[in-house]
Amino acid sequence: MQEEKVVLVDDSNNQVGLMPKMEAHLKGVLHRAFSVIIFNNNGEVMLQKRASTKYHTPSLWSNTCCSHQRENEDNISAGKRRLNEEMGFITQLYDFESFIYKVSFSNGLIEHEFDHILVGIYNGLPNINLDEVDEWKWISIDELVNDMKDNSEKYTAWFKIIINKYSQSLKKWKLP
Repeated sequence: MQEEKVVLVDDSNNQVGLMPKMEAHLKGVLHRAFSVIIFNNNGEVMLQKRASTKYHTPSLWSNTCCSHQRENEDNISAGKRRLNEEMGFITQLYDFESFIYKVSFSNGLIEHEFDHILVGIYNGLPNINLDEVDEWKWISIDELVNDMKDNSEKYTAWFKIIINKYSQSLKKWKLP
């Protein structure tokens, strides 16, 4: 099976090429990604604890799901695809914000991503893929912000950036 490729972009999100995912993470090349954040009607966020078998950031708490767009795949379609693959459900998603970040990990991998934050609402129970997710939970943004301050090491780097930069905007988000 051929390794999945990521979409390489410039700092304006224009596609400049394709590269195997692992190679992009070894070289730290800027590529397109997305982070899905699902709310319930109580304004709580659905978190996932990444599977202990993940090749980077295993067993850390993160946003509902995240991944990379495929070539010619729009953000919303990519988000719905991965939400179903990881969490076992699909719901309407909306573009929220985007940002660029670069983080190096102790295993030599580098996340350098143009990350698109997608948001949606879901009130059911997920049917998690145990190859991707060990646990899940609902949490208020205020509780999340406080726990990140006290237990920063329990969360993924990109999710900490998202919450640090956008927690107040996320708390105010409503369906368009």
